Amino acid sequence: MEIIDNKALLFRTRSPDKYNVIPKHKIVSEEDGVYQIAVYWGLDEARVLKNLGVKGIQSPIVRRYKWPGRYIPMAHQIETSSFLTLHRRAFCFNDPGTGKTLSALWALDYLMQRGDVRRVLILCPLSIMHSAWMGDINNSIIHRSAVVAHHAVSSRRIEMIQENYEIVIANYDGLNLIASEIKNDGRFDLVIVDEGNAYKNTQTRRWKALASIIKPDTYLWMMTGTPASQSPVDAYGLARLVNPGGVPKFQTAWRDKVMNKISMFKWAPKADAKEQVFDALQPAIRFSKEQCLDLPPVITMTREVAMTAQQNKYYRLLKEQLMFHAAGATISAVNAGVAINKLLQISCGAAYSDDQEVIEFDCAPRLNVLQEILDETERKVLIFALFRSSISSIVSHLEKQGIAVAQIHGDVSASKRGHIIHDFQTTPAVRVLVMQPQATAHGLTLTAADTVVFYGPLMSVEMYTQCIARADRKGQDSDKVTVVHIESSPIEKKLFLAMKSKVTDHALLVGMFDNEVKNK
Repeated sequence: MEIIDNKALLFRTRSPDKYNVIPKHKIVSEEDGVYQIAVYWGLDEARVLKNLGVKGIQSPIVRRYKWPGRYIPMAHQIETSSFLTLHRRAFCFNDPGTGKTLSALWALDYLMQRGDVRRVLILCPLSIMHSAWMGDINNSIIHRSAVVAHHAVSSRRIEMIQENYEIVIANYDGLNLIASEIKNDGRFDLVIVDEGNAYKNTQTRRWKALASIIKPDTYLWMMTGTPASQSPVDAYGLARLVNPGGVPKFQTAWRDKVMNKISMFKWAPKADAKEQVFDALQPAIRFSKEQCLDLPPVITMTREVAMTAQQNKYYRLLKEQLMFHAAGATISAVNAGVAINKLLQISCGAAYSDDQEVIEFDCAPRLNVLQEILDETERKVLIFALFRSSISSIVSHLEKQGIAVAQIHGDVSASKRGHIIHDFQTTPAVRVLVMQPQATAHGLTLTAADTVVFYGPLMSVEMYTQCIARADRKGQDSDKVTVVHIESSPIEKKLFLAMKSKVTDHALLVGMFDNEVKNK
């Protein structure tokens, strides 16, 4: 395949007649029954050539698009954007942290420039509506109008749909509130689903709501790094949306196709289950972190989570008390640290009283976000939590989900720590290791994980760096390490920003306290 002057595709074939369906084509030469054919390089022509089985077809986006924004697209991002524009329905299975959000935004912008797409609906977890999608829009296609359609009042969400934004970002379950308005609008030509494995079950309200807004000519791109990670049966819901012809009409028939019944309640994948899932989840593109040689060695991502009403109430009360006690007084790093510590405790779900009793707050949204992160990777995960109360709630939650989890904190003996680390590094007995940063020794190797989660920020830049170094070190067989920040309160956002900026610990604490108590 050769591209001529960015206008035509030149290739060889022994069957020239089948390309007569393309008006803008001509036979350039013929020798020994082999024909050279030139075809105008348009998006429609490229799609037809791909459907006819011509290999190596690229979308015109790779040469004719300006790739706006502050970032230069990486090679795998360009190829992903090209693939998406060539398919009305498709899967993107690129690993987390490989920049697939930007790839999708550039692809949708190209289609909007062509007039193929008028409005776009993006469905994603609550925690990444602002931090990932709106953040990347502001860094790339800022010329497109966009809104996060999330509000406590459902009528306000409907008004956002009516306000003619070109891109609307909504969470999965919020779609139920706006689905009718989206259908009535009639201009949402493209739906992008991030973390598409949330739609594996066709019996859920969220699956039915999505299916109800998809018309035969709607573009649908579903993105996830872990398709059918728990069971081959999980592929069914995704395939029914993107490739319905690739699976039976009923889920039980799909289950029987990919699973063997061992006993009344136990099923096991058939020998060819992977091949069956692969065929069902097509067309698809996938880049692993290891394939993306132009990625930085450590990728940092943010997951935002709203504080509950209970957390908000006591967070505000504590801030008012801190400002009262701080009035007219000099703030040192010591008492600033104590004050910030209390605010972080509330943000993470539990605070210690003066008698060292644990007062728990509702932190279900935070635990749900943590669960989302674990669902997005098939590898082992390190979780760092500053407070013992947070570690207890994390471990309890994961154990209820049937996840193999272990914990290391100040009360875990050295010998027991050694056994836990050995199991984490070398056996499937521990998939998730929850650690208190203070108990993390310098030089400790935990390279079985390529994802490092901070359940909340730390109060030491050095400690933060050391925590990441547990996975990002010699022995890591993944080329990239993904660092995920979970944040909710203003103080957490400021601290994480300071962590990334490598602010000195003393300046971090004093400045953070002063700013936080004066800003309501």
